[in-house]
Amino acid sequence: MGENVKKSGGWRTNKWVRAAIPALLLHCSIGTVYCWSIFSQEIADYIGFSKGATEWAFSFAIFFLGMSAAFLGNVVEKDIHKSSLIASICFAAGMAGTGAFIYYGGLHKGSALALIGIYVCYGFIMGIGLGTGYLSPVKTLMLWFEDRKGLATGLAVAGFGAAKAIASPIMQWMLDNLGDGGIYKMFLILSVVYFIMMFTGHLLLKKPEGWHEPQKKEKGQGILDVLKTKPLTNYIGIWLMFYINITCGLALLSQEKMIVKCVGLAGSVGIISTVSAIFNAGGRLGFSAWADTMKDRNTIYKLIFVLSIVLTGAVILTNGIKNGNGNIGLIILVLALIFTVNAGYGGGFSNVPTLLSDHYGMGSISAIHGITLSAWAFAGLTGNQMATWIVNHFGETVQIGGYDVNPVGYQCVLYATIILYIIALVLCMVLVRPTEKALEAKAAKKAAK
Repeated sequence: MGENVKKSGGWRTNKWVRAAIPALLLHCSIGTVYCWSIFSQEIADYIGFSKGATEWAFSFAIFFLGMSAAFLGNVVEKDIHKSSLIASICFAAGMAGTGAFIYYGGLHKGSALALIGIYVCYGFIMGIGLGTGYLSPVKTLMLWFEDRKGLATGLAVAGFGAAKAIASPIMQWMLDNLGDGGIYKMFLILSVVYFIMMFTGHLLLKKPEGWHEPQKKEKGQGILDVLKTKPLTNYIGIWLMFYINITCGLALLSQEKMIVKCVGLAGSVGIISTVSAIFNAGGRLGFSAWADTMKDRNTIYKLIFVLSIVLTGAVILTNGIKNGNGNIGLIILVLALIFTVNAGYGGGFSNVPTLLSDHYGMGSISAIHGITLSAWAFAGLTGNQMATWIVNHFGETVQIGGYDVNPVGYQCVLYATIILYIIALVLCMVLVRPTEKALEAKAAKKAAK
């Protein structure tokens, strides 16, 4: 984006109306996918299936989020209006369809059709809306806020993280006050609300006047050619460290409520969950804004992994989860780990698009970002499941404060995550090369000595 764009009338006002506000409308809507734990048990009970059977709907949603972003990244690149409209329709239709199949399942308890319908609507259709909706505003934000790209993308992605904190109490109120069948009524009502929000975002979203895609692509040039402008191991390193950060985050966060009960804070689970969501959103905004001040954005990932390794190691060495009940110091340490992992989990998301743009330019950023989000798809299928498998195979269930918990199992999850965090840090330092900007700054510093 050049000076001509910046000098156009109303630029400083329009960047909020044309980029920031529509991005928040889109991301605050689709981010409610993380409210799944609020109503998953209600869905299971209403349609006559186990909670484990219905849980796959959420896993499918995250999987198809990543895969639709990967396969539809080029659509976003070419036409953000088409992609944001697809997102609005698919997300709202998926929610409405989920509500309809829950209603059907209530009439026909144990119906396989109801369960499969929920998988298709919440998992596949909503998943497409999630992927395209997540991508659509990102490049536009980076174009409008080219000097503070991290802050801009962090603002939108923070909306995705904050959506759970905002929507959870509203959803809980609806479940408590809509009477019999409140679960399907909630989905039908919210499908209309979120369609209005997302469609408004779709109408407002616009790239800056005067922006033209760089004329750098030759006929036949694909995404792989762009990635090959640097050693392919560079992109592999970015993809893997993004995947590991999500996997570790999901592994710990999926056990968060049980860990909190384990250290004797069962009565504060709701408050701690909200604070965790705030740290998640704060990490998305804070880490990305902080990265704007750095010569190499990859430094942020090094910080995230080092902090995660230090706090995970501290809880392992002190047996913090196992010995935390009644010990204020260990409780604080365990909470510090939970909040830090939440912040790093969010920060990992918000820094990916800007890190990729620093390495590969803005020309194909939506498509490259989309492919990179496939890491989210696979982490969605592995993070929770890895933690569940470990808890089911290590330690034993005991009662703390009247709740069945497995302190040894949760401690063992930390052994897996710390190993993965160490691998991610090594990849971050060895495979991901410094950007040209970082190399120039290093050369200038050396010359000044």
